[in-house]
Amino acid sequence: MKTPRMALAALVVCAALSACGGQAGGDRTGTTSPSEGSPVTSSPSTDPAEPVDPAAPLPTVPPTVGAPTAVPPTKRPPVGPGRPPGPGATTITGTVQPGVEPNCLLVDGYQLIGGPRDVLTVGARVTVTGQPQPDMMTTCQQGTPFVVESAKRA
Repeated sequence: MKTPRMALAALVVCAALSACGGQAGGDRTGTTSPSEGSPVTSSPSTDPAEPVDPAAPLPTVPPTVGAPTAVPPTKRPPVGPGRPPGPGATTITGTVQPGVEPNCLLVDGYQLIGGPRDVLTVGARVTVTGQPQPDMMTTCQQGTPFVVESAKRA
């Protein structure tokens, strides 16, 4: 008894689906419903094995309204002799130590970023003014990055 019921249910479902999906008969009136959209005439191939026609025009992408544009980076004016350091500047004094990586210099647990390399030499006692940047990523792998604004021998 269950088999005829299952067969009847499957037949009803198939009939309903075929009635909804396949209305491409010859009796169309020329109107389209909002869900149908326009017919696809061609689609770009994503098959890498298919040859590309070099004479075919390249697809164009319309610009997006409100798309972000590139903004050139702003440069801070260099701080040197006779110029005051930036707001929130920190001054540290100590002896320059070599880091574990080449060209890395440390003073009191701060990794020195930038600054005059003729003043910042290993073994020199210096006074350095600048900004600690604990979130900055570097290749030196030690110390808190410290962007040097000015440096002088102590």
